Amino acid sequence: MQKKDCFYLGKIVKKYSFKGELLIKLDTDEPDIYENLDSVFVDLRNNLIPFFIASSQLHKSELLRVKFEEVDSEQDADSLLKSDIYLPLEALPKLEGDKFYFHEIIGFTIEDTNFGKVGVITGINDTTSQSLFEIDRNGIEILIPMNDHFIKKVDKENKIILVETPEGLIDLYLEE
Repeated sequence: MQKKDCFYLGKIVKKYSFKGELLIKLDTDEPDIYENLDSVFVDLRNNLIPFFIASSQLHKSELLRVKFEEVDSEQDADSLLKSDIYLPLEALPKLEGDKFYFHEIIGFTIEDTNFGKVGVITGINDTTSQSLFEIDRNGIEILIPMNDHFIKKVDKENKIILVETPEGLIDLYLEE
């Protein structure tokens, strides 16, 4: 399994017991859907290694308390601390309507109700306080905030996202 076929689920943040239990900080708005996993991939030295889960339960809302098979001591658990946890993309729940996962919309076309076709989404910048569509328009990068008020329609079938941005926003990137 390669990282490109997976999504980041969280990070092992600390040990829970002397029996090898660990706490995973989940990176999700819906932690309860990951409470009964059979297995996860642990990133060890840039290799995704499958670990089977003997038991798990939610602990303080966004933490998942996990007991991996064959991790039976504090020493075993120590070797996994601070490791990232991944799941295959197929494990993502299907989103309805205009909701989408960031990886799903790479390659979609952005159209603006006033401007027309803007360009193709090449990535999502989520390092700022508000996530941004990264759009390529003939070699020029255009950034549009992923704001619910701007997004008018997500057409997954035709791979088009219709936005309505404030007047002049797109032009800022195109002026010489």
